[in-house]
Amino acid sequence: MNEIDDASVDRLLDVIHETYHYDFRGYARPSLCRRVQSAVARFGLSTIDELTSSIVRRPGAFGDVLSHLTVQVSDMFRDPAYFRYFREEIVPVLRTYPSRKLWIAGCSTGEEAYSFAIILKEESLLARTLIYATDIHGRSLRAAEAGVYGLERIRTFSENHRKTGARISLSEHYTAGPHGAVFDRSLRECLVFADHSLATDAVFAEVQVVSCRNVLIYFGPELQHRALGLFERSLVRQGWLGLGPRETVEFSPVRDAFHAGPERWYRKRDRR
Repeated sequence: MNEIDDASVDRLLDVIHETYHYDFRGYARPSLCRRVQSAVARFGLSTIDELTSSIVRRPGAFGDVLSHLTVQVSDMFRDPAYFRYFREEIVPVLRTYPSRKLWIAGCSTGEEAYSFAIILKEESLLARTLIYATDIHGRSLRAAEAGVYGLERIRTFSENHRKTGARISLSEHYTAGPHGAVFDRSLRECLVFADHSLATDAVFAEVQVVSCRNVLIYFGPELQHRALGLFERSLVRQGWLGLGPRETVEFSPVRDAFHAGPERWYRKRDRR
């Protein structure tokens, strides 16, 4: 299938929204169409309309299709300088709060959420901290809740962790087992994994930190603006918003609500 039938894509997205309440209609069209093509090929179908019929006839097939429509790629401490800034510049301010809440939006299989939990534990701030980790992909959320990652990934995780300014080894936080590296229950106890859509759902908590990295690049402009509006409303005064290296608030309606800082960290202005 070399050419995309836009009308067929629209029908697919409308059926997904009406039947399963996932809204992909505001996603960036080129990358979404590539993922739709991948799903058609993966399931041995000939057309997008066949894919649409399949998810209507067989509800169980939608989970597989969802895996193709969402990008589930992550690493622990990905872009270490981002996490080093969090450790060195944001954590000292978080110490001034009696309790802390963070929101990791688009958490995928949980690597970023555990990264924040590990830094907070190392800085003696995990107690009285709650980390909301949200995504629209149920299978990814279940994998995140398990907190088990392949041992072949640990070397990269450990090197990234060291570059964040860690003073102890990452091995202090997990146990190697037959199924992979199992991260400590103390980390999981502060994590709340939940289904949340930036396309359709509302703000659900007031937090000091929002981290949403490499998610907005897959959204069209209107959906980007919606998501950034949710983050702005979620943050306390002088709270922090962290984005991916190719993401910005610069062209959004909330740009004046933030000061830009290093490593794509933005601080909400204090508007009393």
